[in-house]
Amino acid sequence: MKQIDMKELTEKVKNSENVNIIDVREDDEVAQGKIPGAKHIPLGEVPSRLDEIDNSKHYYMVCRSGGRSGRASEFLEEQGYDVTNVDGGMLAWDGPTEKSND
Repeated sequence: MKQIDMKELTEKVKNSENVNIIDVREDDEVAQGKIPGAKHIPLGEVPSRLDEIDNSKHYYMVCRSGGRSGRASEFLEEQGYDVTNVDGGMLAWDGPTEKSND
């Protein structure tokens, strides 16, 4: 499984790189804020929402600390998706956040 740390992802976002981020935290966690532009799909819903994930794109998987996003990354890799787990998760994010509208 590919991994980067949140510091690397933060730099990509700050540099306006085209990054696709999926936040797999639960609704109550995401209600406190998520990375701007991130798509919210709770970990338990990932298998039933694969139609919302474009398998021609690369995704960065985020959760609170990196554990749940690691499980989501492993699952998606097994399904043929190109994903990278973000180690450190939202605990390490120091950029702006937005409220979820998913």
